[in-house]
This record gives sequence, structure tokens and C-alpha cells, in this order.
Amino acid sequence: QVQLVESGGGLAQAGGSLTLSCAASGGSLDYYVFGWFRQSPGREREGVSCISSGGTVTEYAGSVKDRFTISRDNARKMVYLTMNHLKPEDAAEYYCAAHRVPPGIHSFCQLTDEPYAYWGQGTQVTVSS
Repeated sequence: QVQLVESGGGLAQAGGSLTLSCAASGGSLDYYVFGWFRQSPGREREGVSCISSGGTVTEYAGSVKDRFTISRDNARKMVYLTMNHLKPEDAAEYYCAAHRVPPGIHSFCQLTDEPYAYWGQGTQVTVSS
């Protein structure tokens, strides 16, 4: 079981950058897939990006591809989401999530929230136009 705490949210100007961090605790991250999700008022939660347990596979929502980058540092028990060229529509509460995969499943992640059993409390991102 892992506990997740996000940080790094705040106010950015359109075109600017922010890096969100997710600190994980509770054990080795070797067998965990991580994802970033976001939700803004009146909208459903959407998957933004995910990274496989091995770190070799990443997925991005079409709306953020080529602007956002997900990464992980298992030794530091951290997952990051670097967001560049921010747009007003990127404003939302951002959540870090994780789920465990069996050993040997290194190259898989998905952007649907169904498999994610562990969630952080969220960090707010605001983008001014």
C-alpha cells in the first residue's frame, strides 16, 4: 500500500510552466504504475498521463501531448509531471494515483482511472490568460 502527496500546484501564466511532484511512501515503487489525473468544476475527471512500473512506457492525453512530461524516480519515491506551454484549459485540481501490477508487467499503463487504487489529495493548478 502506498500513500501519495502532491505538491507544486499554483498560479501560472498562459504559456508558462509548472512541475507537479508526487511523493510516495509505504514501500518500494518497483511494482506500481503511476498516473496523473485532473478535474475541473463541472467536468469529469480525466487521465492526463501515466508511466509504467519500469518507467519505459508513458501515455498522454491528446490535449497535453508534447506539452507535458511524466517521470519517476523510484529511489527518491517521487513522480513528476512537468507542464509546459500551459493553457487556461489546463486549470484543474491535479491528482497523483497509483496501482500495483504483478512482477514482470513492466511496460503498461493506462489513463482510465479504474485500476488506480491509491490517490493523493490533489494540488490546484490555476492558469491566467
